[in-house]
Amino acid sequence: MLKVWEIIKEDNPLLRKTAKEVKMPPSEEDRSILQSMMEYIQCSQDPEISKAFGIRPGIGLAAPQIGFSKRMIVVHLKEKDGGVCSYALFNPKIIEHSEEKSFLSVGEGCLSVDRPIEGYVPRHAEITVSGTNLDGSIEKIRLKGLASICFQHEIDHLNGILFYDRINKQDPFFQPKDAFMIER
Repeated sequence: MLKVWEIIKEDNPLLRKTAKEVKMPPSEEDRSILQSMMEYIQCSQDPEISKAFGIRPGIGLAAPQIGFSKRMIVVHLKEKDGGVCSYALFNPKIIEHSEEKSFLSVGEGCLSVDRPIEGYVPRHAEITVSGTNLDGSIEKIRLKGLASICFQHEIDHLNGILFYDRINKQDPFFQPKDAFMIER
């Protein structure tokens, strides 16, 4: 049964706090929350389910967005090559990143932000993330493109950062030198 979470909005102070590490092995409650987060994101991408439950489509979700200040994220997206990037992780960390930057051509959006915010959000073009999956195994994932951007966006939530904090305030469409645009 789909758990329909109430997504916390940007003015909630919980979104500005640094989330706590999840003790390993995770409790059954933490595992259940992470599984439900993944189900929510996957269902949000189905137009019929999204409409029936009144939920906005998303490709990622962090536990603070549903009221749990814990280091848990889910990402589920379809890649341009037809593959699927789908991960549910406890305590994700960026352990390596490129110096090269990238940004989405259409900017970023967020389930916690109900208004359009224009501007480019510079991110590392490639990252390596480490985290513990639902089976208790440590995953080490190399990411680029939209998946890299999504993971950085969700990990920012765990550190109290919203995507628009990274937009250049003087020039929202500033393109960092040698950064490349990802068409979306």
